[in-house]
Amino acid sequence: MARTSSLKSCLGMLALASLGMVASRTAQADATLDRIKGRQKFTVGIILSGAPFGYIDPQSRAEKGFNIDLAKALAEKLGVKVELVTVTPPNRVQFLQQGKVDVLIANMQFTEDRAKIMDHVQTPYDRAGGAALGRKDSGIKDWADLKGKPVCISQGSNYAQPLADTYGAEVKGIPSQPESMLALQGGNCVVAVHVAPTIKLLLADRPNEWKDYAIVIPTELEPADSVIWLRKGERDTGAALDAAVRDLHASGAMLEMAKANRLVDPTFLEEARRKYAAPAKP
Repeated sequence: MARTSSLKSCLGMLALASLGMVASRTAQADATLDRIKGRQKFTVGIILSGAPFGYIDPQSRAEKGFNIDLAKALAEKLGVKVELVTVTPPNRVQFLQQGKVDVLIANMQFTEDRAKIMDHVQTPYDRAGGAALGRKDSGIKDWADLKGKPVCISQGSNYAQPLADTYGAEVKGIPSQPESMLALQGGNCVVAVHVAPTIKLLLADRPNEWKDYAIVIPTELEPADSVIWLRKGERDTGAALDAAVRDLHASGAMLEMAKANRLVDPTFLEEARRKYAAPAKP
């Protein structure tokens, strides 16, 4: 009997230890929000690939754009200051995983592959697809026309797989979007594929520089939700940011930020405002 009692006691202690380890891991996983509140600072990885999302103002040298304004608005909702950390397509996930930033607001649309290694705020802040920028005389009119042809994208872009697997393009990953554009102008690829709002604004703002170029394919590639990414298991942080994103949609602040940054087509944000501003059904 004593031996049985001792065995039960050991098993009970092991069970409690196991539960303690689980609780510890959970607490650790949810610690980001506590750290943000404790240090009174929200560190956001942003990408400066061009207007309307993120760029350096040529006169003030300040970081501007829709993603920057969103980061500031979220920090205000959390009651803390914002710290912006510039990331690039090749290193942005690494910066998040290494804890150099709390979240990423870095032109990263939702994909199942990304969701395997990161969590995301459930409510999207925008929606975007890829646009193909090429010479007007390129003869490219459809995504299928890219088969066997060199196509420039940013490294880490979610457009790489559909371009290669679905359309048979020869994908060239370039470190940044500006470098990809230079590669296009240099004749290293027939088109450059990047988020449509950036391409549209580029053509509108620099008509002389890009007079021989256009969005040569009328449809967008892989339209998907633009979401805020965070590390796996950070449920408290995700919940707090999700509530903040919904509030920004409902109040119209998200739409106003987009318009202030000249987002060419705010249709998704107009729909989101109506959706989240509508009173909840009883």
